[in-house]
This record gives sequence, C-alpha cells and structure tokens, in this order.
Amino acid sequence: MKRALFVICLASSLVPFMGSALNLALPYINKTLSLDVVTSGWIPAAYMLSTAVFQVPFARIADMVGRRKIFIGGVIVFTLFSFLSGIASSGGILIAYRFFSGIGSAMMFGTSMAILTSLVPPAKRGWAFGINTSAVYTSLALGPLLGGLLTQYLGWRSIFFVAGAIGIVVIAGTILVIKKEWKEAAGSKFDKWGSLLYTGGLFVLIYGFSTLPSILSFSLIAQGLFILYCFALYERNYAFPVFNMTLLLHNRVFRLSSISALINYSATFAVGFMLSLYLQDVRGLAPREAGLILISQSVVMAVTSVVSGRLADKMSASLLATSGMAITAVGLVGLCFLTESTSFFVIVILLMLLGLGFGIFSTPNMTIIMGSVDKAYYSMASATTGTMRLTGQAFSMGIALMAISIQMGNVQLSEAVHTQMLHSMRIVFIICSILSALGVYMSSVRNM
Repeated sequence: MKRALFVICLASSLVPFMGSALNLALPYINKTLSLDVVTSGWIPAAYMLSTAVFQVPFARIADMVGRRKIFIGGVIVFTLFSFLSGIASSGGILIAYRFFSGIGSAMMFGTSMAILTSLVPPAKRGWAFGINTSAVYTSLALGPLLGGLLTQYLGWRSIFFVAGAIGIVVIAGTILVIKKEWKEAAGSKFDKWGSLLYTGGLFVLIYGFSTLPSILSFSLIAQGLFILYCFALYERNYAFPVFNMTLLLHNRVFRLSSISALINYSATFAVGFMLSLYLQDVRGLAPREAGLILISQSVVMAVTSVVSGRLADKMSASLLATSGMAITAVGLVGLCFLTESTSFFVIVILLMLLGLGFGIFSTPNMTIIMGSVDKAYYSMASATTGTMRLTGQAFSMGIALMAISIQMGNVQLSEAVHTQMLHSMRIVFIICSILSALGVYMSSVRNM
C-alpha cells in the first residue's frame, strides 16, 4: 500500500509543481514569445479548462474499462505533451499543448483518488489523504523555488522537460506497483449524449469566465449554465448516466462539501498568479527571490495537511475544514491592503496564513467527500472533486484576467502601468475575500 501511495503522490505532485513553477516563468515566456498579459493567462487557463471538462467523462470510462488503465493512459498523455510544450515555438502552440496536457490530467485526476480510496481502509484514509495532499503542497512549495532556478539558469522550457521526466517515472512505477484493476461499472453503456452536454456546457461556462468582462462572456456564461441544466434533466432519466445526479440532489454532505471546494479554489488560485506578477514586475524581484517568497505558503500547506489528515480520522472533519476556510478568509483580507512598498515580511506572513487555512481545509474536506459515497461512486466523487477544483481555479483566473482587462487592457507589463496593476490586484483580492466568507458558511452548514 505504501509503494502505491508513493506513486499516487508522485503523480499528484506533477501538476501543482508545473503550475507553480510556470507562475514564476510567465514573465520570461511573455518576453520570449511576445505575449501580452491576457494571452499569457491562457497558458494556465487552457490547461485548467480541458482538465475540468474531461474529468467526469473519463471517470465514467474508468469505471467501465478500468481505473488503472485510464490512470496510466493519462500519465502518458500528460508526459508527451509536457515534452512538446518544452519545444513550443509560439504562444498559440504552447496554449494548444497545455490544453492536451490537461486531457491527460483529467484522466489522472478522475482516477487517482478513487484508486487511493480503494486501496486504503476507511480508518486510515485521513492519514493517506493527508500524505497525498502534503505531496501536492510540497510540490507547490518546490515549484516556485525550482521553477525560479530552472528559469533563471536553464530557461523556462526546462520546467516542461523536468515534468516530463517525472511522468516517465510515474508510468514505470504504476505498471510495477499497482497491479489491481477496478471496474465498478463493467458492461454498462457509455452515456455519449450526456457526456457531450456536460463537456459542452462546462467548456462554454469556463470559457465565458475566462473572457470576462466582455459582453460575449456573459452570454457564454448564460449559455453554459443552460446547457448544464439540460444535462441535469437528461441525466435524471438515463439508465447509465455519466454523472449520477443523486449524488448532488440527495447527498447533502457531498453537495455542500463539493461546493465548499469549488469556492475555496475560486478564492485562492489567482493569488499565486497575481503575486508572481506583482513581485517581479512591480517590485522588481528576480524569479529566484520571488519564488522564495511564494514558497512560504506551500511549505505551511504541506506540513499542515498531514496534521489535519490525522486529526480528521479522530475528530470532526467538518469543524476542521470550516476553521481552515475561515483562516484563509483572514489571509485574503490582509492581501487587499498590499501596496507598492509593503514589507516582504508582511507578505510572507499573509502567505503563511493562507497556507495554514488551506492545509487545514483541504484534507478534511476530501475525507468528507470520499467518505460520503459508496465505493461504486469513488471515481465519480474523485472526478467531481477534481472538476470543482479546476472549475474554481478557472473561475479564479477569470476574475484575475477580468480585473487586468478592466484596469490595463491588452498591454505588456511595464513601469507605466504599475498603478493599474496594483488596482487590478486589489480588486481580485477583495472578490476572493468575499468568496471565502461564503465558503465558510457553506462548510459550516453541511451537517445541519
């Protein structure tokens, strides 16, 4: 079990490592490929879009053909397009490769937690989830540091090559260590029309978020919500649904815990993106120094998630998760007051506070979600959690890009727009603070 846990943790660390490392590399990518700020935001956004859209359909396919097969296939796709991203010659090609990398991630994330839940007995799931979450946050912590070093000394392309090399190790480890296959829905039919409605609706919705605040974006968001509503109606009457709506309609704990995860990621993901631009372009730090500041949040998250995982096996996981969300809200409020001369010490303290809150929230919330469903729905619960995470992250990036578009437009960052950049950042953090306060409420009422 421990060797399998190591492989799952290594796979889980791939994406956050690349994501946090790329935050530091974005200014260099912008200069190399001549990208404006809004276009560069699509480098992480394209990845999140495809990952969010395809997780649920691949989770259903995994239950039919085998979770292990889909997991391995996902790592292969992610690894291939990571290497290709490293040799991308233009911004458009890089964004396209990141989109296909996201499909591989969807295959991984739709199955990884389901495999781990199947391998670990209920009494130890908090511990196992804590270890896995800690691995994610450790990679988040190493991402800015290693990303800054790699970018500064080997160039930003080396980040993709390192991720690809780790992917090869995961592929070999999975084949050697995880032998069992899980097919909870073998022999059932694949819901192709439901899958098309789901992927289409979610794609349009998230794309609408990413194009805010244009008039077209509000139309896309409305269309996406309407398509998803049609999807929900269709799924309720289909014998083999790609997503079993009873999980959301009749399982209050699962529903509110999933919404809490959505809100938490919506409120926090844009922090790294905005602070990376702030530290390097407004404060003039090199990638290495900026990485050392940003690493403080992930270090605290990595340590806290292990402790909260163990506590979740012994006390109220809901109370822990709600407390973590409240701490996160306090940290976000503090970020609203950043200026062009704020002490770096203050920034580190606020990031550590965010890390503390996120670490206390994440593992207990995952434990609650996976424990609220039968084993037949492990893949679906895992994929739903991943979809909430990525949809939240995409929405968070949409908020960031909207604020930048309103304040700055499509321009490259320079000293002439520092004031507008600070205004954009403040708008983002105010919205995120409000979202986090809403998340505290959702988390606190799930067991009522």
